[in-house]
Amino acid sequence: MTSEASATAVDRPAPQGADLVARLYRDEVTALVRLARIFTEDRNAAEDLVQEGFIRFQRSAHQLRDPDKAAAYLRSVVLNLARDHNRRGLMSLRHQETTLERPPASVEAVVIAGENEREIIEALNTLPNRQRDCLILRFYLDLSERETAESMGISPNSVKTHCRRGLAALEQRLEDKQ
Repeated sequence: MTSEASATAVDRPAPQGADLVARLYRDEVTALVRLARIFTEDRNAAEDLVQEGFIRFQRSAHQLRDPDKAAAYLRSVVLNLARDHNRRGLMSLRHQETTLERPPASVEAVVIAGENEREIIEALNTLPNRQRDCLILRFYLDLSERETAESMGISPNSVKTHCRRGLAALEQRLEDKQ
């Protein structure tokens, strides 16, 4: 290869798909691992699911019509992978004994927080998928209604309805436990 040819190869910008994937990875990977971890309760499995999500996204990034919706599409890929992971019974959240890593200040706080978190996760797992997914995306990942709707492929009004019904059902289930 001549020095001219190598210079033009270096000067060429990377394809937009690769730039998009790199930007999404930088901006979204932490939130996506948190999302997947809710479903798997295993950090390694969550990281694997997110990695697989990026691989699948990379393969289809060239078909994306609106780059502004790329993050929502990627979230939906990871959400579907996490659902499939649990459907296959690989690391079902219902069968896990550990809690998410948030070290409280004292042993008593650890016990109380772990029990509260376990109760909430168990109650979330009894909800219909759409309600559970809406609640997790809206309140755990702190997405807007529009972002949640784009991630799930539903309308913002459906997100409102699923959240309202899910919160009511979650409240009832948690009251029944007390």
